[in-house]
Amino acid sequence: MASAYYEFYRGSSIGMALTDSLDELITSGAITPQLAMKVLQQFDKSLADIMVKQVKTKTTLKGCVTSTSMHVRGRQGHLHTYRLCDDVWTFIVKNPQFKMESNEVVSAAKIKIVACKNGDAIEQGKK
Repeated sequence: MASAYYEFYRGSSIGMALTDSLDELITSGAITPQLAMKVLQQFDKSLADIMVKQVKTKTTLKGCVTSTSMHVRGRQGHLHTYRLCDDVWTFIVKNPQFKMESNEVVSAAKIKIVACKNGDAIEQGKK
């Protein structure tokens, strides 16, 4: 059975370290490739569950939803790209500013937001 969870956390620092470690274990003969795949599938599930259950911080992206331009404190922030593919939304925002719950303002040159169904929603859709 294929994994019902998205694999994009594998590209994180911890995901890359896990993949490298599993590759070394496979190369040395300590584990089989099948076991490594099971570990990666559990990693995908665990990270998705943690994000849903334990991450509660909220932030606000200031701007106008109906327009691709948003004026934020003298800087021009804008939605550069958006797409929907296989129930996964991807947004690229240039010059965004986020207001955190602590009123701290965080800015960046460019961010990528990926929004998708959680594993429970995916599993329910297969039934």
